[in-house]
Amino acid sequence: MTEALSNPLQIVLLLTALSVVPAVLILMTSFTRIIVVLSFVRNALGTQQLPPNQLLIGLALILTFFVMAPTWNQINTEALQPYLTKEISQTEALHKAEEPLRTFMFKQTRQKDLELFVGLARMERPQTYGDIPTYVLIPSFVISELKTAFQMGFAVFIPFLVIDMIVSSTLMSMGMMMLPPMMISLPFKILLFVLVDGWHLVVQSLVTSFK
Repeated sequence: MTEALSNPLQIVLLLTALSVVPAVLILMTSFTRIIVVLSFVRNALGTQQLPPNQLLIGLALILTFFVMAPTWNQINTEALQPYLTKEISQTEALHKAEEPLRTFMFKQTRQKDLELFVGLARMERPQTYGDIPTYVLIPSFVISELKTAFQMGFAVFIPFLVIDMIVSSTLMSMGMMMLPPMMISLPFKILLFVLVDGWHLVVQSLVTSFK
């Protein structure tokens, strides 16, 4: 009876883990910064749902795969392939797969954010990065990524904000206060974005920000 109950329970736990793993993996990669900055770009342009959410998420995933490719290759070489050829155990494979991700996250995480979660976890002050557990590193990495993404998003907003202010001031000086400034500024913002090859600049800035 115990075995009959344990099998369904194991299946439920496995399905729960499978539903959580993708979200955790997303938080441990460059996806967070990329999708937030791309969302800022769309909001700064004021194009409502253009590009659509599916396209932004797809672009963010492709850029994430590109940025994380060296890390994935290292995991494949040092953990996955040796495990498939039965050179190492499952525990060793998981440990070796974790290290490249931790290295990537440490490079992008601010010291201040690490200190915050080390303090919240009530840990002794770690002497090396290896002393910091992954459950402390992940939230530190996420809030560091959010801060960086908002800084980049603010820089994206500035030129479009200037256009909105110029258009609004011009309309007010002409006495056309009933005309929505958005209708006039939107074409100018799109024109500016196209002329400076905005998507090229945004993607270049995103990818190089992880180097």
